[in-house]
Amino acid sequence: MANIVVLGAGVSGLTTALLLARKGHKVTIIAKHMPGDYDIEYASPWAGANSLPVAKPGSIAQQYETDTWYELEKLATNLPEAGVHFQNNYIYRRAKDADSAVGDWFKELIREDAWFKDVLPNFRVLDKSELPPGIDSGTGFTSVCINTALYLPWLASQCLKLGATLHRGDVSHISDAASLHHSGSPAKLVINCTGLSSLRLGGVQDKNLYPARGQIVVVRNDPGIMCSTSGTDDGSDEACYIMHRAAGGGTVLGGSLQAGNWESQVDPNLAIRIMKRAVALCPALVKPGQGIEGLDIVRHGVGLRPMRSGGIRVEKERIGDLDVVHNYGHGGYGYQTSFGCSMEVLKLVDEVVGVKSKL
Repeated sequence: MANIVVLGAGVSGLTTALLLARKGHKVTIIAKHMPGDYDIEYASPWAGANSLPVAKPGSIAQQYETDTWYELEKLATNLPEAGVHFQNNYIYRRAKDADSAVGDWFKELIREDAWFKDVLPNFRVLDKSELPPGIDSGTGFTSVCINTALYLPWLASQCLKLGATLHRGDVSHISDAASLHHSGSPAKLVINCTGLSSLRLGGVQDKNLYPARGQIVVVRNDPGIMCSTSGTDDGSDEACYIMHRAAGGGTVLGGSLQAGNWESQVDPNLAIRIMKRAVALCPALVKPGQGIEGLDIVRHGVGLRPMRSGGIRVEKERIGDLDVVHNYGHGGYGYQTSFGCSMEVLKLVDEVVGVKSKL
């Protein structure tokens, strides 16, 4: 088994490290930010997070989402300590959102014949009587929602249990990571899970990366369901979604999909629009007649989704004298592709280690 350094401790880095450690590799995780941190550079804590398939049929992302669903389903069924639970989910489509940023993002998700209808349980087309005002059609199915404040530390603890180590560090060039393995010997390869930071990471500097700013409000109110719409009347890059995190994680109200926007501070006007949209879509969030004043706010948040033109990058590369496997560019679907992408990384690691063992 190989000495491997994983760069990044978001959901992609930790999941990849976990699968590598399960296979017996000696893994060191190096990251600037760790579970428990809240920083604009660290996307994973800000995510909802859930599983709402958005991949195109026949794409590799479809396989990533499918493989990941079955792993998340097992966690929700068997390991409540991971902070993953099942929720009834409703997706609402408005015909007028077809050309909006959110409508394009949700294009596959809102289909009545969606490819995942035989993957996620209890898929059905909603009856007209079940649709809120202004909604043209909708579907329902069972999904999961993840309490990121529990799930990220759980992933880290599972890595530690299997002998992996975690260290804070900030490398300017990917080749510097090889010397940071906890054994004291150079790593045979480095797994790059640095997300949006791969835009500036020396040796990578992927110009296809860009942020898509998301803003949320976390409240104590429990809507009892998870739901989303295909767009809003407040702007083509503003969204409406509601999800209740497992194990006391609160309810996340969103949001936005602001491509190219690096702003880390909360926009108070957007926050008000988010809350108004959520209460209008799901009046059960508050007591009758209360409006947004009935929301019990925990905090506001801003995260930058690591979007990438061309989609997720999971591939191997030789950078100087170093073997690297990349796993980044997951956009707004890092959690729901985390296991599938990590499984693909394992295949590439086997190829690299196998070739080296024959030399």
